[in-house]
Amino acid sequence: MTLQNGVFLKSTSLLNDTVFEHSIILIAEYNSKGALGFVINKPYNRSLNELEEFKHSISFPLYEGGPVDHQHLYFVHMRPDLVEEGTAIGNGLYLGGNFQQAVDAINNHTLTPQHIKIFVGYSGWDTGELEAEIEEGSWLVTSAVIPDVFK
Repeated sequence: MTLQNGVFLKSTSLLNDTVFEHSIILIAEYNSKGALGFVINKPYNRSLNELEEFKHSISFPLYEGGPVDHQHLYFVHMRPDLVEEGTAIGNGLYLGGNFQQAVDAINNHTLTPQHIKIFVGYSGWDTGELEAEIEEGSWLVTSAVIPDVFK
């Protein structure tokens, strides 16, 4: 399987004792400048409503997206009918979009953890870095059944 938007990376034992130990990453953007992805299997230590800006929201899980930029939230979802302006990344998944629409849909329970993951931070690689890590055996490129990712 080749690197492209919407594929998954599974860390190998070469990444044990690093921030990526036991990580599964969704590649959300892959191009000539590098790659951007999110660790999808590591819950963050706070919920959405525990962040000051969203203290009036319901409790909703956040995920540790990666080691870069913990000052911003990012999200991937499967509901372009509820969240406009997202960028299709393949396999029925969308990166970002109108976050206020997403929060409103979360608060009225029409957007659930099975449809959206919100990340604190992201994982990023410059041109050639991720390919080199795959070649050295740090990552396995895989496909996954998309709905299972959001369970």
